Amino acid sequence: MTDAPRTTHFGYQTVDEDAKAGMVHGVFSRVASKYDIMNDLMSGGVHRIWKDAMMDWLAPRPGQRLLDVAGGTGDIAFRFLARAGNGAQATVLDLTESMLLEGQQRAEAENLAHALAWTGGDAMALPFADDCFDVYTISFGIRNVTRIEAALSEAFRVLRPGGRLMVLEFSQVPVPMLQKAYDLYSFNVIPAMGQAVAGDRESYQYLVESIRRFPDQERFAAMIRAAGFEQVKYRNLSMGIAALHSGWKI
Repeated sequence: MTDAPRTTHFGYQTVDEDAKAGMVHGVFSRVASKYDIMNDLMSGGVHRIWKDAMMDWLAPRPGQRLLDVAGGTGDIAFRFLARAGNGAQATVLDLTESMLLEGQQRAEAENLAHALAWTGGDAMALPFADDCFDVYTISFGIRNVTRIEAALSEAFRVLRPGGRLMVLEFSQVPVPMLQKAYDLYSFNVIPAMGQAVAGDRESYQYLVESIRRFPDQERFAAMIRAAGFEQVKYRNLSMGIAALHSGWKI
């Protein structure tokens, strides 16, 4: 008798765990060329303010080594290097090659290629040694991981003692009426926008659904603590539409 396959969610669908990574890869392969412009359109440019808030709290320092997981086109890595200054290095890891290629082109255009490394890989099985990064970031990516607990465990493993985890992710609005208004916008406008701009309604329907399946702020903070991190805190952004979570490996 064989064990039944383990399942997870892909948006509102229930799928085999082994299938999810390929499905997520398909989504981001399809939207890579329009990813940055769609982020601006969907959020009205507010995602840039959220990412700057992430850097404000992170306070990068010279010489630090960053791993940005699900780093795609490099938004977080570029900001980190600009803030950190001399001697800082950043490695961007992403499952999707086409996203990395978009990022590499941006790095060359901004003369940052010397400080950046680009690596294909899975957040649940990082291709790096233990204790080798000062900072681990993941921005709008952890909700797409098949097993979030495994990704957090890997984050803890690759960080040096004294290293910091910071996660920027869509979250839950604590005011029911505001959440309802946000839902109306998300489900009615964003997939239609994806169809009009990227020619892909289905991928943006998934992205909206994946946000609703992600744990709320307190539940996600508990998951970070369970992975071994200490001094775990979070800050709501834009009334909880997004949240920043921070933890330390001590």
